[in-house]
Amino acid sequence: MSRSLSSFRSVPPSGSGEAFAQRHIGPKTDETRKMLADLGLHDMEQLIAEVVPAAIRLREPLTLSSSYTEPDALALLRERASKNRVTTSMIGLGYTNTVTPPVILRNILENPAWYTAYTPYQPEISQGRLEALLNFQTMVADLTGMDLASASLLDEASAAAEAMALAHRQSRSTSQRFLVDRNCHPQVIDVIGTRAEPLGFEVVLCDAHTFGDEAARGTFGAVIAFPGSTGALHDHRATVASIQAAGGLVCAATDLLACAVVEPPGSFGVDMVVGSAQRFGVPLGFGGPHAGFLAVRDAHKRAIPGRLVGVSVDTKGRKAMRLALQTREQHIRREKATSNICTAQVLLAVMAGMYGCWHGPDGLRRIANRVLGTTDRLAATLRGSGYQLVNDSWFDTISVRTSNATAVIERALENGVNVRRIDDATVGITIDETTSDDHLLAVAKAFGIDVLIDSKSSGVLPALARTSPFMTHPVFSSYHSETEMLRYLRRLADKDLALDRTMIPLGSCTMKLNATSEMIPVTWPEFGGIHPFAPRDQASGYLQMIQELEAMLVEITGYDAVSLQPNAGSQGEFAGLLAIRAYHRSRGDAHRNVCLIPSSAHGTNAASAAMCGMKVVVIGCDDNGNVDTADLRAKISDHRENMCALMITYPSTHGVFEESIVEICDLVHDAGGQVYLDGANFNALVGVAKPGQFGADVSHLNLHKTFCIPHGGGGPGVGPVCVREHLAPFLPGHPSITGTSSALGSYANSVVGSLTSAPYGSAGILPIPWMYITMMGPDGLRSATEMAILSANYIAHRLDPHFPVLYQGRNGRVAHECIVDIRPVTAATGVSVDDVAKRLIDYGFHAPTMSFPVAGTLMIEPTESESLAEIDRFCDAMIAIRAEIDEIGTNGWTVEDNPLANAPHTAEDVTSDAWSRPYGRERAAYPLPSLRQNKYWAPVSRIDGAFGDRNVVCSCPPIESYA
Repeated sequence: MSRSLSSFRSVPPSGSGEAFAQRHIGPKTDETRKMLADLGLHDMEQLIAEVVPAAIRLREPLTLSSSYTEPDALALLRERASKNRVTTSMIGLGYTNTVTPPVILRNILENPAWYTAYTPYQPEISQGRLEALLNFQTMVADLTGMDLASASLLDEASAAAEAMALAHRQSRSTSQRFLVDRNCHPQVIDVIGTRAEPLGFEVVLCDAHTFGDEAARGTFGAVIAFPGSTGALHDHRATVASIQAAGGLVCAATDLLACAVVEPPGSFGVDMVVGSAQRFGVPLGFGGPHAGFLAVRDAHKRAIPGRLVGVSVDTKGRKAMRLALQTREQHIRREKATSNICTAQVLLAVMAGMYGCWHGPDGLRRIANRVLGTTDRLAATLRGSGYQLVNDSWFDTISVRTSNATAVIERALENGVNVRRIDDATVGITIDETTSDDHLLAVAKAFGIDVLIDSKSSGVLPALARTSPFMTHPVFSSYHSETEMLRYLRRLADKDLALDRTMIPLGSCTMKLNATSEMIPVTWPEFGGIHPFAPRDQASGYLQMIQELEAMLVEITGYDAVSLQPNAGSQGEFAGLLAIRAYHRSRGDAHRNVCLIPSSAHGTNAASAAMCGMKVVVIGCDDNGNVDTADLRAKISDHRENMCALMITYPSTHGVFEESIVEICDLVHDAGGQVYLDGANFNALVGVAKPGQFGADVSHLNLHKTFCIPHGGGGPGVGPVCVREHLAPFLPGHPSITGTSSALGSYANSVVGSLTSAPYGSAGILPIPWMYITMMGPDGLRSATEMAILSANYIAHRLDPHFPVLYQGRNGRVAHECIVDIRPVTAATGVSVDDVAKRLIDYGFHAPTMSFPVAGTLMIEPTESESLAEIDRFCDAMIAIRAEIDEIGTNGWTVEDNPLANAPHTAEDVTSDAWSRPYGRERAAYPLPSLRQNKYWAPVSRIDGAFGDRNVVCSCPPIESYA
């Protein structure tokens, strides 16, 4: 929570090299002049004066360090990284060292075809990553012994919290008690406690073998650890049965690799299984990003939170994948949504799934048996020297009694190994696929042992050894040579349309350049190889970078403190509302529980408020898309005594800068409430206005949007929460830092617990925004904002005669995005917004945001990264589609049979011998001459979503079905 950048510079800029902003910002000087002239403007200052209200505009530049060139910024960050000490970590706690197969490292993690892709809401152009996610789902379901798994959650702890919420929704019990196994990882227990308290759930922490007695008193669910945090493996069948008999649902927290040799939790009859896929080839990264998972019984598939990839068919009956059951999304269900999570850890889930494909079931068994055998050997060595083990069974972790845990830990560190301190007399050691005899000997010497002993027994009892097959689908046995895996990854990437191919003009989603220089440090071992619970002095470079990034965000936002813990925008929202809630409670105002939310807000806002136990009251919007201040005044009057907060997105979700924002903040404050300003559109404010200075109390930011962390197909992300000084004491805590837990009480310095498994969330990708801000500098950041606003207004100007712009602010301008109205076209011709979106695929574009925040519209955002040529190419495509719409009713074109209704057109379709459509193949495939030079072919035609929801298949179908 630093506020100063005075000591930032230690590697001075060389002064040589091109400014990074010139590479990041698309339009050049002459193009900018043309765009301004087309809008009737003299310069950028005139545009900003016409768009941004004078009351909030900054008069002074940001006080950040001057911009660095790419080489200088990398050198500066390399200096930070060199302060980290990469040590062999055998700490465990759900995090282990792993080997990322180089073919996956180079062709997924370092490949922009994968990391620049957007969430697969447009499935026709997302078949590659959807197949990769289906592999992940199948792998997780098979290993855990469950019916289906989701397409990843944020981490293990938040997945367990989501399982708790699912249990409460699905349980037959009326109890508010939830049982938590004391042998779950501490961070899992803590996040469950954080999530339970606002909902009024009572968390009961006890040993799993006593759950039967507790269930008799009533419970809606429980989470058991298998294996436990100390390593133990127990048969939980009786425990599971007793809880289910009481009407509760049972979740097991497990380890995916253990499931390759240990009886899977599904065999115990559990309802849900959670965990992390980190050890499947994803670097430690000081805690993230990693793909959490949640697997469930078939009975719960329509209640599972997050995303679920399902199999459907396209118009030709071809198998095609899509996100299933999308009616559960927050934008539709709002405060009734099953969860506030609208992102996943897609890129990391893809990596983990491909790790499974690379090794296959036999390879995973070999790795797991080697880990088990190595653990057996260490256990035999320690027992042979008289040490007592806490657990009599294990997979990869043993816990050892010792007279002085501190001395053992210090001696192990002297030998280059980190082990876990459980308490003063207990040390935990976790084995992984990288553990060698040298590592074992280093640990043994810490206990005063010089010779390793071979084991004659296994830590997995015969009754718990896995005998059932898993991962039998051919996809897991077909790509074990680098040649085949390389070609498979290329085939999948070629099916998708990502930012490396084309502009992705998504409103409210900010798909802009993820520069290579920003991405490079992510794979440095000094950042990738640090365990999140390693001693702080081993992560001093990380902590310095984090402190500097916090200070940068404090300066940019105008707030006073920042927490980087939230690992998604949804978690940032939740953290901000928890801070407001805790603030009111600290002042004796626990009755304040009403959250006012404009009708135009992101659906996650309402879902987050509901998760905090708040009552959502909707505020209307006027004809111009602004908050209806008269309705706001009336709702404030109605709820004055109980108002907790107003959640508002600024610029608004309708794409305008509301002139009355300062007045709105004053109205809320006068009634005793707090203002939560959603930072989803913060890229229109950077360097131009500071919400912490014009009336807001708290915001979350989407670093994966404004500050260039790539979307990765729908994740990873970082959603830090920024607050004014009075809310700073209520930022998230973490047991690894405070030493206390929120599960059964509050922190010493905070009444808000942790939100994520790791103290700094997805720390492994924080080098990206650090690099972006450092290279852009204050002037570059402001220029990026100005260009984003200019580009949006240029598009609105070009398209308005063809598709009217729905909302405009003062002087007829928009903010960084614009909404074009397709409804008049639909009413006149029957052409839907879906038709326009799918036809854009034939033109080589990802569709804009569809039907949000207004049904039947497209919300378009160009960002600052796109050149004028690319912006004009998009506008030309939209104008050409409008001309095609005008042709309907002529030349035999009907509403049911025209280039839009039949879009997208696949190569297979247009090269088929059979062609009976009333327009030519050339018109279908090459509607503009430029497409002949650079054509993207959708692999499937329009997908039947209703079929997929009626016939939910969420794992790899039999290979014969693709024939």
